[in-house]
Amino acid sequence: MTQLGIMLEGQEGLNWERWRRICSDAERLGFASLRRSDHLISLMGPNTDDRDCIECWTSLGLAAEWTKRIEIGPMVSPMTFRLPAVLAKIAASVDGLSGGRVILGVGAGWNENEHRIFGIPFLTQKQRFDLFEQGIPTMLEIWKTTNPKPARNPIPLLMGGRGAKRTLPLAAKYAAEWNLSHLDADAFRERSEFLDGCCRDIGRDPSTIKRSLMTSFIIGRTRDEQLERAAQVREIIPSLGSMSPEDVLLNRKDAWLVGTPDEIAERIRELSRLGVQLVMLQHFLLDDSDALELLGKEVLPAVA
Repeated sequence: MTQLGIMLEGQEGLNWERWRRICSDAERLGFASLRRSDHLISLMGPNTDDRDCIECWTSLGLAAEWTKRIEIGPMVSPMTFRLPAVLAKIAASVDGLSGGRVILGVGAGWNENEHRIFGIPFLTQKQRFDLFEQGIPTMLEIWKTTNPKPARNPIPLLMGGRGAKRTLPLAAKYAAEWNLSHLDADAFRERSEFLDGCCRDIGRDPSTIKRSLMTSFIIGRTRDEQLERAAQVREIIPSLGSMSPEDVLLNRKDAWLVGTPDEIAERIRELSRLGVQLVMLQHFLLDDSDALELLGKEVLPAVA
């Protein structure tokens, strides 16, 4: 069975009213996980000040109170934003508040502009990966030595990426979940098999790492509904701005999940046969509760 989760690009217009509503909808509709990006400004808008962006861990603390069942977490928190020990303490606090429902997505950090705007040193790629690699043991030690401890100790770690030199060996050593952030069946199969080999090299059972995939979606009962959503998504993502709604659907057909609930469910079943255990769906249309209803009431039962 492949689970479904909802992922928000929180820097692209997320405010407190929207966040509360989406938390409620995701929990009520039975999604397995609710995650959001950890960025400080819009990365897609032409003007970075135009869109709301509420701080990630503050919003996760509220989600811990507003929900009772669903897994919550960042996808992902850059190790450059917070000292690893401080990130560990924050995550432990939210995990305790949620009753052990946090998954901690961590990464090396990548967006130079937001580091510059907020005065955060943007290290070289090697330095960022060194910080990432060295930070994980620090977090594990903090969870052993400070109180209150996480409800689940250690907190499960989520790692993404496909790098054979450092990323996948690190995931094999520490991750509870590995994520590929593109809908690419061949890449998923090849990288997942490579991760299996990394696990065997260190004596870890590969099946102890959950495999997930993140992709965007455009859903609609009819073609007209899909075109309407395509037009709205086009307003959010600059690279799609010059396309007609019809062109957006054609352009994203292979790279995203696009179609009716039945068509999307069938593609998810295909991903399940590849070994994808969780599909995280990027929900760009933050006010479109009907899209979540379609996913929750028609797609979820079809892939369960």
